Amino acid sequence: MADTELGNETAVKEFILLGFGKLPELQSFLFLLFLLIYIVTLTGNILIAALVVADQRLHTPMYFFLGILSCLETCYSSTILPRLLASLLTGDRTISVSGCFVQYYFFAGLAAAECYLLSVMSYDRYLAICKPLHYGIVMNGKFCLQLAAGSCIIAFVVVTILICLMSQLTFCGPSQIDHFFCDFTPVVQLSCGDTYLIELVAFCFASIDIFPPFLLTLTSYIYIIATIIRIPSTTGKQRTFSTCSSHLIVVTTFYGTLIMVYVVPKTHTLRNLNKVFSVFYTVLTPMVNPLIYSLRNKEVKEALRKSLNRCVAYVRIW
Repeated sequence: MADTELGNETAVKEFILLGFGKLPELQSFLFLLFLLIYIVTLTGNILIAALVVADQRLHTPMYFFLGILSCLETCYSSTILPRLLASLLTGDRTISVSGCFVQYYFFAGLAAAECYLLSVMSYDRYLAICKPLHYGIVMNGKFCLQLAAGSCIIAFVVVTILICLMSQLTFCGPSQIDHFFCDFTPVVQLSCGDTYLIELVAFCFASIDIFPPFLLTLTSYIYIIATIIRIPSTTGKQRTFSTCSSHLIVVTTFYGTLIMVYVVPKTHTLRNLNKVFSVFYTVLTPMVNPLIYSLRNKEVKEALRKSLNRCVAYVRIW
């Protein structure tokens, strides 16, 4: 480990991600488990994005945002799982300070972008169900692009400010991060300087990234549910709710775990469960989202069936 003297202190140049090192007998099992999860995640999300691009019937605002979400989650999981898999396979858990900052930058930026995008998707469903006559006018192609781009730009601007503040910190030991990736709190806790300001800024940014999108999503679904209740037929209610039930499941899981990790004050119990909650929103959510959207969505299932039929026909020709 390369160190630099700072007075009587030694500046840390590498961190050690402890990950799941406290379970040495399960390293092989965890490697195979996370490898399977990563393969399923990549396959599912890339397939959803490809279907949205290839199938003309999926060229609607709802599926455009779903395709963007799949791209985000492909990149999102790829910032964490390859590094985790490498450490489980080789036993090398070291990561440079700069490498740690880079991982956190892309992870946090993509996670924040997903927060905003999920609220945009909720707004899209609100317009489609509650304001159907205005939907085609408001949710045009240009506005959809602006919403998607705005989600990513705002997220990465916020994270860039935070990374600039983190780069001013000095780390002089210990160098062990009790996590499986470089998250904000475990990294900042290793700083030997005053971290009050950066922790306050991070809390404000986390609240901005989570609560406004969450409240917009909550408000959208209150109006959506109120509209569905007023539909006279049971079949109509079921058909309408089926268009947003998948998104509601995803939103509940994602926002719920984010709030538990980044906003709720840390008690001893929550601190011990932090790694478990992190697995939910960093590993499991990107894997199950394509399954939730495809299994509960007739249009996606039909597009997948037709694509498979075309592939089978193409193979038979050759």
